[in-house]
Amino acid sequence: MTAPAPAPAELPLGERLVAPVTNVSDFIWAGTWNGVEVLPFPPMTIILLGIGLWIMVGLRFYPIVKLGSAFAGLFKSRKGAGDGEISPFAALSTALSGQVGTGNLAGVATAIALGGPGAIFWMWVTALFGMALAFAEGSLAIRYREKTSDGVYRGGPMTYIMMGLGPKFTWLAIVFCLGTLFSALVTGNSIQANAMADGMNELFGLPEIWGGAITAVLVFIVIIGGIKSIGRVAESIIPFMAASYIVMAAIALILNAGDLPETFSLIFNGAFNPQAATGGFVGAALIIAIRAGVARGLFSNEAGQGSTPIAHAVAQTNDPEQQGRMAMLGTFIDTLVICTMTALVILTVRGEFVGGGEAVAHAWQSDRVGFEMTSGAFAAAFPLDVLGVPIGVLIASVALILFVFTTLLTWSYYGERAITFIYDRIPGSSRGGEKKLHIAWRVLWCIVIFLGAAQPSELVWRLGDISNAAMALPNLLALALLSGVVFKLARGQKDAGPTHTADTPEEPEEY
Repeated sequence: MTAPAPAPAELPLGERLVAPVTNVSDFIWAGTWNGVEVLPFPPMTIILLGIGLWIMVGLRFYPIVKLGSAFAGLFKSRKGAGDGEISPFAALSTALSGQVGTGNLAGVATAIALGGPGAIFWMWVTALFGMALAFAEGSLAIRYREKTSDGVYRGGPMTYIMMGLGPKFTWLAIVFCLGTLFSALVTGNSIQANAMADGMNELFGLPEIWGGAITAVLVFIVIIGGIKSIGRVAESIIPFMAASYIVMAAIALILNAGDLPETFSLIFNGAFNPQAATGGFVGAALIIAIRAGVARGLFSNEAGQGSTPIAHAVAQTNDPEQQGRMAMLGTFIDTLVICTMTALVILTVRGEFVGGGEAVAHAWQSDRVGFEMTSGAFAAAFPLDVLGVPIGVLIASVALILFVFTTLLTWSYYGERAITFIYDRIPGSSRGGEKKLHIAWRVLWCIVIFLGAAQPSELVWRLGDISNAAMALPNLLALALLSGVVFKLARGQKDAGPTHTADTPEEPEEY
């Protein structure tokens, strides 16, 4: 006899929250509630792409025109040539370590599951506009940054809001910081910890709770050393791991090259011709494909969200345009290279999969979701077993673990900067007080890793969409208001725009 289904009140809190959180997420990104259209347009999507288009046109398509010279400058950026804490290359690596994470492996799969192959086209569009937003963020992060009483440089949206727009916009900086704390604990922590635990379970069979505990300890060992320690680890891991992952994905695609034309046909047709809700995805409307691509694109590359300029602000350079180029490269590498390689592997590689009880050819058509879809596609490409684990699963799992680990490191710093900024608004705040707050935050960060590892994945992903919007909205408003300064910085005017500073008794002694 089958046991009756549990009543809603008997379900764990996490599972009871999935439905209401999903409604809020869908309203923000798609304008729907309970699956019914409430608004005739997707609000967050329009705002993100609209401001991205405004800045791209104002920059005269600078990110596209200057992409080649930006890559040429990449190899000159390993040594700093100005004020700051770490080299421009290390700052890019740190920013990339926050960008390249579970979104590049599980997030791409989720976008395809929600919006079909066409979602990948909208992810590309988001990245192109995102390069303009990233240039704006990176250049403003150097143009407007602060120096503490003991000579440490730091910055980010909260700083370019205060110094670029003036004290009357303090409220906007505070709202941004609150959104950052929300996003850090959900997007930068719980989702990553959840994925890390899944990767460890896939590789070693470890229960999620143990995976969370091990991750928390390893993260604490690094973040206790602050941004310089995080930068060193990111600079060591990210370039090597990203290059290795791209090479393995390229080999998988070469082995299945005959199916690539069909893959691109699926992407472009699906972008403008919504497919029926079959084959393992729910892309029943064009708006769903756009929403999935844009939301997951933002989740992955963070352009416009306001996170990466916190890392770029500590670069050892006094040239805003140079670091703006570094920032736009981060978006290009994250989405147009790494996410694209993941998507092509998922959509192209053939294997023995099951979808809706029937045999299907590709992982994206199967019942697999999230990272399981990605690892399944890689397993089909590289099926040879090593210690009972297909090489493909090993590749995907190791990449996930390392990408997620460095994301956890970087986002801890982003949250630390947000909570420090709020503390600095309190009369009598001091550098000593900041350092105590940093230790408390780092301990809390690792506790949340432990707790987040075992939460329902659908809940944390949907919360991530909401928290990303909460962080991005105040930053996008600031970018729109400061866009005139950005356009001048792109033309080499290093001191463009007004500088609002005043001596204060609190850190950093200059608002």
